[in-house]
Amino acid sequence: MSARPDPTADDDLWLRCYRRTEAPAARLVCFPHAGGTAPFYRPVPYALAAADRVEVLAVQYPGRQDRRREEPIADLNVLADRIHEVLARQPELPLVLFGHSMGAVVAFEVARRCEAAGRPAARLVVSGRRGPAIGLGPTEGVHLLGDDAITDEIRRLDGSSSVVLDDPDLMAAAMPALRADYRAIETYRAGADAVVSCPITSLTGDRDPKTSVAEAEDWRAHTTGGFDLQVFPGGHFFLTEEMPRVIGLLDGHLAEAVDAPRASSGGR
Repeated sequence: MSARPDPTADDDLWLRCYRRTEAPAARLVCFPHAGGTAPFYRPVPYALAAADRVEVLAVQYPGRQDRRREEPIADLNVLADRIHEVLARQPELPLVLFGHSMGAVVAFEVARRCEAAGRPAARLVVSGRRGPAIGLGPTEGVHLLGDDAITDEIRRLDGSSSVVLDDPDLMAAAMPALRADYRAIETYRAGADAVVSCPITSLTGDRDPKTSVAEAEDWRAHTTGGFDLQVFPGGHFFLTEEMPRVIGLLDGHLAEAVDAPRASSGGR
């Protein structure tokens, strides 16, 4: 009889750790934007003040870079299911989830699954994305457009370096994953009653063409815990310029996640 496949064999494909931490006290999981990759978050574990106490994992979606031979996942709920399966196999730690743009919604759905499994996140940080129950805007439906139009949309949002955008071969290689990601986020809709119990922090740029401040505020309706809205100068990818401030915010939330279990146990 052949051996059963090891379900943990592909965990390292999904979760990238760029800086190992001995005996971490908390875990931060970072979710990329549409077309994004795990290395977008490579600087994070080196910038955190609490890096020696926090395990930082960046999610690598299928269909890009070293996973380019895999089929991209064009259904956001299926993508969240797969990521949660991998996270559920990790040692239990206080958990902070951080996602930008499409990654914000993936993080939200993973948080819902963690909670349903009895391992709720300590905090959800969503960036550059309107509340998950808001419908498509009049200019959306990008996944139905041609390749050139998708490239133009990415250029408009300044989400990739011009070196990539201006290289036809690189863009052709990236296009299946890009189209799948846009289809995943544009066909997703959460009900108004979709909530998590953990606090949510919503981040947005004050000139983001995809998310107004009011739309970023809509995340308040999707938690029964606390809510905090932070507005930064910049457009959709304000993270690029404002990463030091975002890192400071994450440091604070991670410290809270580490201290909360101690407080609930009376400091023992």
